[in-house]
Amino acid sequence: MGEEDTNQKSGPNSSSAPLTQSQFLLWKTQKDAEASAKKAEASRKREADLAAGLVQMNGRELFKHEPWVFDNNLY
Repeated sequence: MGEEDTNQKSGPNSSSAPLTQSQFLLWKTQKDAEASAKKAEASRKREADLAAGLVQMNGRELFKHEPWVFDNNLY
């Protein structure tokens, strides 16, 4: 029960060597690139869904796509 060393990491990615700054920066740039790609894909899908009329526009999107709705000179 208490025989396990709690300071050791377990799992496939565990290592006993500390992480270097260059390794961290490489990981960070990959992580940022993945997050950016995921955000771009979600944005593209949202635009496609808006164009197809599958989702409701929020106010900002409505102002961007149909600014004439907000023109008070028409009334």
